[in-house]
Parts: sequence; C-alpha cells; structure tokens
Amino acid sequence: MLNEVIETDIKSTARRAIIFTRVSSKDQEDGYSIEAQRHRLENYCERRGLTVDKIFELVESSTNGDRRQFMAMVKYAQSQKEPIAIVVDKVDRLQRSLREYPMLDNLILEGKIELHFNSENYIIHKNSKSQERVAWSLGIVMAQSYVDSLRDNVKRSINHKIRLGEWIGAAPIGYLNAKDERGRSTVVVDPYRAPLVKKLFEEYSKGTYTVSELTKKTKDWGLKTRLGKGACLGKSKVYQILNNPFYYGRMKIKDKLYLHCYPPLIDKGLFDQCQATLNGWHLKPFKWGVHDFVFRGLLTCAISGKTVSSDRKKKRYASGKIAEWTYLRCTHPGNPGKLMWVREDAVLTQVEGVLKGFEVPDGLFHRIIDYIRGSDQQDQQDARRQTGLLKREQEIITSRIDTLLDLLLDQKIDKAEFDGKRNQLQARKAEIEGQIATWNKTNDGFAEKLTELIDSISNICVKFAGSQIEQKRQILNFMFANLTLRGNKLMYSLKKPFEKFIECATFEEWRSVVDALRTDPDLRYLILTLPAIEIKEKNQTESPENDH
Repeated sequence: MLNEVIETDIKSTARRAIIFTRVSSKDQEDGYSIEAQRHRLENYCERRGLTVDKIFELVESSTNGDRRQFMAMVKYAQSQKEPIAIVVDKVDRLQRSLREYPMLDNLILEGKIELHFNSENYIIHKNSKSQERVAWSLGIVMAQSYVDSLRDNVKRSINHKIRLGEWIGAAPIGYLNAKDERGRSTVVVDPYRAPLVKKLFEEYSKGTYTVSELTKKTKDWGLKTRLGKGACLGKSKVYQILNNPFYYGRMKIKDKLYLHCYPPLIDKGLFDQCQATLNGWHLKPFKWGVHDFVFRGLLTCAISGKTVSSDRKKKRYASGKIAEWTYLRCTHPGNPGKLMWVREDAVLTQVEGVLKGFEVPDGLFHRIIDYIRGSDQQDQQDARRQTGLLKREQEIITSRIDTLLDLLLDQKIDKAEFDGKRNQLQARKAEIEGQIATWNKTNDGFAEKLTELIDSISNICVKFAGSQIEQKRQILNFMFANLTLRGNKLMYSLKKPFEKFIECATFEEWRSVVDALRTDPDLRYLILTLPAIEIKEKNQTESPENDH
C-alpha cells in the first residue's frame, strides 16, 4: 500500500512545528471539529518530538478569496531561521486546489518548511521521493475534485430551486425568511412591512414625489429594515425597492427574470407605472427652491423645450399693502431670444377649463352607473356559464387521460401512441386553464373601479380648485400626459382613458366608451391599475391666496 511504503521512509529535520487547523463555516467552529483536529495534532507532535511554536485555527474557505489567515501562517513560517514543520490533519485541511502548490513547493525545496499530514501519515520535505510528492499532488487533486463536485451539486440545487420558483437569498423588505412545516427554507409576507412597501409603490406611481421626498415619508410611516433594531431606509434602499420585480411576482437572478411562488405585494401595472416615473415619463427634472409650486417640473416651454420655472414676485402699493403673485417664465413665442412672464393663476384657470369638460350631470351620472352595473352582472353570468362548460370539458379530458393510461398498462396501445394522444389532451387542458383564468378575471372589481373613477372625475374641476398644491400636482400627473406653455396659452394632451371621457356628452357616447373599456383587455387592465387619488381640501387655518 502507498501509505505503508511512505511510512517506512519518513525523514524529518524540523524540531519545531506550527499546528494548522481549519474549518470552512462558523457552524463547524462552534462544534467539535477544531478541537478534535488540535487534539490529534498535539498528540502527533508529541510522538514526533516536535515543539509546538504556534497554533493557527482558521475559519475560512480553502478555495475562495485571498485566504488572509493562511497567508499569515505562511509568512510566519518564512520568518523562521530554521526549518519548521506545518502539521495538518489532512491534505484538504491545508489546501483544496493547486493554487498554493507552487508557493509551498518553493518553500519546501528551500528547506524552509515541511508538511506533515497526520491522517495520511506522510511528510513532504526537500528530500522527499517521487511517490511522496505524487501522494501530496493526488491528495490535492482529490480535494479539488470533491470541491468541484460539491460546487456542481450546489449549482444543480440552486437551479432546481429557481425552476420551482423558490428564492435563494435574503428576503426583500416586505417579506421574511422562514421555515415551512417540513423545515425547509421559504419566504413569507411580512405582516407589518408589506402594507408599507405597497404604499411606497402607490405613492411614487402618482409622480408627485421624488425618491428623496418619498424616503423622508417612509420615516414618518415607520418603514425600517430588518437588521439589528431596524434602521430607517436610505434613498438607495428605496430606489432598490422601486426597481425590484420581486414585489409583482418575478425574481431577478443574473439579469434574468423568473416567476416565483410567493404572494406578490403589487401587480405589474403598478410596478410599470413606477418605472415610468423613474425613467422620467411623468416626473420631469426640477430644481429645489424655497417655495413649492403647482407646475414645478411638470410644464415645458413649447418654444425652447425647456422646463418652465416658477417664481414669486412681490409688489408694495402706496397704501402699504403688499401683494404677491406667482409667475411662470418661458420663451416669448414671437421672439425666441426674449423671455416672458405669465401669471400662474391664468394658467390654472385654463387647467380648470379643461377639467370642467369632465363634469357629468347628476341624471346622466346615475344612468351611466346603472349601465356599468347591469353590464357587469351580464358579464358575471356569461363568465359563470363559460367557466362551467370549460370545467366540464376539463373533467372529460382528465378521464380520457386515465383511460389512455389503462390502455397502455393493458398493452392495447404502445408508448408512442400513448404519448402522442396524451400530449394532445394535455395541450387542450392547458388551453382550457388559460381560458378559465381569463373568464375568472371578469370578477376583478372592474365595475367598482370604473364607478369610483367616473365619480371622482365628474366634479374634478371643483376638487382641483379647492385642493392644496400637493393635490393639484397629483391631479395634473394623474390626468395629463403632457403640459406645455406657448406664450400664455396652455397646450396639453390627456392620458388614457381620460381622453375618451372628455369627449362624452350624451348617454350613447358614454355607453360606447364603457363597452370599449369592458371589452378591451388593455384598457380594462389600465382602469384596474390606476392609483387612487386622495384630494384634501385646503386647511381652514391656511393663509388665503392674495386677492389678484
């Protein structure tokens, strides 16, 4: 045997030794492995007559990183004036790759160190024979093979978890890492943080707040991290949350999206709205100022294409009264080299004129709502009828697959024929499941959402005029796709579906719009994902605007 041959020719010139023990995880450090290694190696040194100079107990991987503790041990050995033995339990405790081989081999050939392997029972020194060096090399190769095999198993395990839709890391804020009933790792919804994370998305989707402003609001809400006692979120963390697709049901791994198996906190429509805001589709750049303005960052100049800036001007009258107005600065349409100032209240009057076009008389409003509810009831009846038919067909297909299996077991059909028929039936079954899911979406609260939307915009002009600056900005972001100023004239375009509502003057026109929203999947989804608007009346204690 190789070990027996080597053992008969063990020669050591070292009289002093370094004991080297290593484990690769904190769990092993807290267990018995380190102590067991040290005990065996101390006995080894005593048997060999080696004086122990120093003991290195390492908790580090032998394949990853720069191995700082390992290098500290090597430097200590190099600093000795006479040969010193590095005593380890096994080859894989010292190294599991050939990366350190040249360095250790050079020190051995220089007579600086010897390697003593207790379990393998051989020594590597400068006069070692070829079979001894081969044993060392083979030990490293076997250790490397074990590591590679372990790495492959880990990769296969991770890939399998990803295919099952299972998350492989720390749960995002709004979720918690937990154990299921079988003791396996899983992710559950955090009952405290999840509603706050959802609120964060809803608030940012309105386009009223910057990430910095929203970060300040999360402190007021009490949204904190899970680390330690829980710290408030920073701007970068809020930005990461807004960009994380995990919250709508997709996990991002190496720039690829995978469906996960955990409850989503938001839908994709809300996530896309936040992405649009982040990318500048709704919230345009602006500079911080002392005052907050209604059109801050929302209005562009039709001549220069630049953001229209706002400023407040004061005027003192002979009577001593001071008047203050807000002006919008833009490029003069008749002279591009000249600036002009437009009163903000004049532009607000034009906005109110647009919003007035959404007013719905009470009589017409009730007819529209009755039609929406009646249509929804009919849709529900159709959905139940179609779903019932599809489920019965699904049961028939399941029965036919069972029959096919019986025929295969009775050898009345061969495997190829069984696979072909089964694949056809399973394809139809999957198609039916998709159709059932589509019909189930009919009961998605669309009627209630559309009713609330029409109710909110039917008197939106009055709400806009009586709201605070923050709510005015929210309404502008909510309803207008684009706002530009050409001189003192406001130019605009409305978002979907508001451009359809403003054209409606009769019940027939409203009925046509409602039918279009009901039957068009994209428009229906748009209605369902529109964020709610909270419009607060001005505080009675708030200073009234100056009489213009």
